[in-house]
Amino acid sequence: MAFPSIRSDGYPMTAPVRGGGVRLDPPGPGPVGLGRFGEFGGRFVPETIVAALEQLEREFRDAWHSDAFRAEFSSLLQHYAGRPTPITECRNLSERLGIRVLLKREDLTHTGSHKINNVLGQALLTKRMGKQKVIAETGAGQHGVATATAAALFGLECKVFMGATDVERQALNVWRMRLLGAEVVPVTSGSATLKDAINDAMRDWVASVEDTHYCIGSVVGPHPYPWIVREFQRVVGDEAREQARAVLGDDPDFVVACVGGGSNAMGTFAGFVETRSRLIGVEAAGFGLESGKHGASVSRGVPGVLHGARSLYLQDEDGQILEAHSISAGLDYPGVGPEHAALAGAGRAEYASATDAEALDGFRLLSVTEGIVPALEPAHAIGWLAREAGGTIPEGSTVVLTLSGRGDKDAQQVSELLDLGDGA
Repeated sequence: MAFPSIRSDGYPMTAPVRGGGVRLDPPGPGPVGLGRFGEFGGRFVPETIVAALEQLEREFRDAWHSDAFRAEFSSLLQHYAGRPTPITECRNLSERLGIRVLLKREDLTHTGSHKINNVLGQALLTKRMGKQKVIAETGAGQHGVATATAAALFGLECKVFMGATDVERQALNVWRMRLLGAEVVPVTSGSATLKDAINDAMRDWVASVEDTHYCIGSVVGPHPYPWIVREFQRVVGDEAREQARAVLGDDPDFVVACVGGGSNAMGTFAGFVETRSRLIGVEAAGFGLESGKHGASVSRGVPGVLHGARSLYLQDEDGQILEAHSISAGLDYPGVGPEHAALAGAGRAEYASATDAEALDGFRLLSVTEGIVPALEPAHAIGWLAREAGGTIPEGSTVVLTLSGRGDKDAQQVSELLDLGDGA
């Protein structure tokens, strides 16, 4: 039986839709060759995991063209994750900034961020491959929580690697993962953040590849991960495009999303890349781009190889990967997904940045104007928007901004940095 499709206002239409209650557009164009987006991407991995990557690619290609798989995935997105998420017009913020701002509300999904979209898809692939365990890396903890959630739902063993620094600043999400039955492994090497969590997750996968699937959370890593994650996340952009057209009567002038590894931005951009909209990814400027303490890999990175793919990374003169810095754990990564690097090189997407201080300003601004508390990651995009309204974003422009997650996880950290006094 086909479920009804869903209008942008959340009400069902009479026409049935293939695959369940959330419309899934046909697969977008994949990488060419061995996972190449132009000069970026590829597969640079130990021989021990090549077979697993080849199996994953085969299973994904078969699954994504299977009506049964897409129906199950679509049904999970609707009935479990809570899709479609709405688009919210921010009238108070718009009036203050002199532009028209629409938020794509990924903060309203089950688990509180866009991460659940990709994880449900990869959990289905794990079962399809006959594997019983999943491992994951996480920075802000949202991907870890989503992976632990899906593992509980599907009866899978789950282990999550997380930098010790992030374990401390994301204590709530660590508690949630453990409550859901996952083993959380603090990583103390290097900067003890997301890069190092990925390192340890990959080492673990090499030793357990026969019965374990590595559920990568962003559009990074060796082929086919950047492509798979983008396809599972493109529901964000596909929904946002149709919802924005229903509200605006046209495509927005700007589409904005924060970028660390880049999954929420890539999922959003996938829905608009063929439109006239300008695509803006906002990276972490940390203490400032000239300080050397930032996570702006597109703005300040150079081509190199890390975690199995060629992309743009923060490196020193000898090609050694530098430590990134961001107030937000999810943007504290010294690289970007290869498709983002390709979009930047082609000029189709532009990459700006916002400092820690501007992210805190954005965190407070959206809270006091709209009653919506953002995660620190999309707060960078809000802070950048506030800074550029009337400049890079001309007065009267229309903007769709993806609110990739909610701010509960950051409440303790931000409370120690913002003195609210008797009010904001």
